[in-house]
Amino acid sequence: MSRLLGLAAGATALVLAPFAAQAQVSGNTVKIGVLNDQSGIYADFGGKWSAEAARMAVADFGGKVLNVPVEIVSADHQNKPDIASNIARSWYDNDGVDAIVELTASSVALAIQQLSLEKKKITMVSGAATSDLTGKACTPYGFHWAYDTRALAVGTGGSLVEAGGDSWFFLTADYAFGHALEADVSKYVKSKGGKVLGAVRHPLATNDFSSFLLQAQASKAKIVGLANAGLDTNNSIKAAAEFGIVQGGQRLAALLLTLAEVHGLGLQAAQGIVLTEGFYWDMDDQTRAFSKRFFEKTGRMPNMVQAGTYSSVLQYLKAVQAAGTDNADAVAKKLRELPVDDFFAKGGKVLPNGRMVHDMYLFQVKSPGESKQPWDYYKQLATIKGEQAFATLAESGCSL
Repeated sequence: MSRLLGLAAGATALVLAPFAAQAQVSGNTVKIGVLNDQSGIYADFGGKWSAEAARMAVADFGGKVLNVPVEIVSADHQNKPDIASNIARSWYDNDGVDAIVELTASSVALAIQQLSLEKKKITMVSGAATSDLTGKACTPYGFHWAYDTRALAVGTGGSLVEAGGDSWFFLTADYAFGHALEADVSKYVKSKGGKVLGAVRHPLATNDFSSFLLQAQASKAKIVGLANAGLDTNNSIKAAAEFGIVQGGQRLAALLLTLAEVHGLGLQAAQGIVLTEGFYWDMDDQTRAFSKRFFEKTGRMPNMVQAGTYSSVLQYLKAVQAAGTDNADAVAKKLRELPVDDFFAKGGKVLPNGRMVHDMYLFQVKSPGESKQPWDYYKQLATIKGEQAFATLAESGCSL
């Protein structure tokens, strides 16, 4: 009799197993929101292409986790923290969104990370740059995935200082990202014995860089550091060419430039620029395989933001699976425990402050004559090990 009761109990457990898993998932759906700029100056930087990368990650995971479907929703925050916060609040309160990813624009990412702390929801940032996300603004539910201002400072800033670029003037986007990038690069330049001769700040989505570039030119700094991104970077590079900045003996440092912006500029305008990314499509068989599939869906090769979004969504689903629930505390614990090993980050690890540590790469943009095929834009100059690129927990200033 006891054996029959045991068999019956085992059979019942097998029957109920899927329902037990579903009971651990709020709303019987795991829902992930991609929140970024889809119509403004960062539309190519991440945009709808990041949403496509997120959908690819869900499909590659099998479309389900813990026996429930996974859904991707996306929205355009227009680079405005108030609009982003309203969308995120509605997603959390009304639509059952469990996590928000990408979050291009540091001002937006900082606002949403704080809202998500209040709501006990996960954020995984691949689009915003400020190292404050895992520094003084860190939270138990916030994760920073693809790159940050510290890594850009060590990569592009460090390489140029070591090559003799020991005096700098900054052209800086006047919001959280630009301020953080200027601060991190300035700190690194000074630590290497260099000098910062000045800085000028421009509004987001500036059309006329004339007055700013005249100040940069007058500074006589060896390096004009562009602490901006997206179309602002492209437009400042084009304007610098008109003003003869490089011809006059100064060098441009595009401190946040990705494959998307290089493609927009074209090799004739972008050739020779040194930049730092966490991913390039033509690095190995794995990056090429993913990028070929991405190209088939989008007609373009991915940059580090889009590839990083794929990686973060895939890792989030792995953490939900390992936790056996979409509860944010349990998932955050697993995100810190699980190694990150995919085409984007080989041997990556997540620090207690939420910073995912992985290798970064220093590239130089090829000349038109060096490029052998479409999207053949980079030559790799160096690998920057993750431990060098990103701040340690102690250095970050995070209170966790």
